[in-house]
Amino acid sequence: MPNENHFDYIIIGNGLAGLQLALGFIKNDRLKQKKIALIDPSNKTTNDKTWSFWEIGSSPWDAITEKSWHNTLFYSKNKSLTLPLKPYTYKTIRSIDFYNWARAELQPFKNVHFIKDSIVSLTESTSVLVKGKKNTYTTNHVFDSRIPKAYHTEISKFTLIQQHFKGWIIETETAHFNPESITMMDYRFHYKDTTSFIYVLPFSENRALIEYTFFTPETVTESVYDDAIKNYIKNHLHIINYKIVETEMGNIPMTDFPFWKYNTKLVTKIGTAGGWVKASTGYSFKHTEKNVATIISNITNGQQPSHNLFKKKYKFYDKIFLNVLKTNNDKGVWIFEQFYAKNSISTMFRFLDEESSFAEDVKIMRSLFSWHFISAFFKVLFRR
Repeated sequence: MPNENHFDYIIIGNGLAGLQLALGFIKNDRLKQKKIALIDPSNKTTNDKTWSFWEIGSSPWDAITEKSWHNTLFYSKNKSLTLPLKPYTYKTIRSIDFYNWARAELQPFKNVHFIKDSIVSLTESTSVLVKGKKNTYTTNHVFDSRIPKAYHTEISKFTLIQQHFKGWIIETETAHFNPESITMMDYRFHYKDTTSFIYVLPFSENRALIEYTFFTPETVTESVYDDAIKNYIKNHLHIINYKIVETEMGNIPMTDFPFWKYNTKLVTKIGTAGGWVKASTGYSFKHTEKNVATIISNITNGQQPSHNLFKKKYKFYDKIFLNVLKTNNDKGVWIFEQFYAKNSISTMFRFLDEESSFAEDVKIMRSLFSWHFISAFFKVLFRR
């Protein structure tokens, strides 16, 4: 009699990484019949975040993309830049739309099982024993989105920059926004000597997300975000009458902590827990898509799922960037000024997507050439 609680693969966590991975399985002819469990304590019925990303052309995500843009703006006290994004498009997706769409795509597959449970422990032998609060399961391989316990005890040994933010989606009575351009970074409103900026996504002429974001080692009180957003709306946008229709708040770890070292033969860490968040930017959506494609390819080719997920040179670049932000956080404005002013959109995005050529890497590094980066380079080099 078959064991109902045995699965070919168990995915712990029904967030971005878990659902994208499940979608990857059902879209592969050799894997779409595998018995898969997605285990999460939440039903994912609320909009808990938004994901923004850039890409060339159309993609499956267009069906749930809330808005796309073709231009971006950058401001500091020294620079005012308008940058056409072509051939790229900047897009944003609400998490609830992604959760609902992914579930609808997976629902017809009777071999895919959604289980509401909290996982307590994993025990590896020839297979994996997965203990939950409600039940016990077995599987050939686990994809685990839970942060390694060692992260909380060992993080002080590594560089950590926290991308913390709060955003308001506001609606106005009259037109105030240009829905064709995003404001990627506005440093004219930065907080004291920190890397902090306003980020604006205009969904229409009278509706926009206005977010205050920090790249700093320490966090701030919630009132700091609120005061900055209020100030921006009143003194820059000159909007008096508006209503807040939604808020979001979060903290994304930007770190060189080696999450991937916690992959084993039978357990692969995924998402933030796998180091899938780009350490120097906090972006994760497209990196998740790439890593899922690599995992699916690895499995079909008989390799370890985690084989070749990361490129060492980009981890090295990220370490340098994080080191500069940690030791000279007030230099963040200068760094991004150089980055946006001295490089083409294609060069920047290819670099951030970890697809750049050596010549493009050199161009990026030359644009950021300074004593702070030289110092960070040698610190990172001799710390490896």
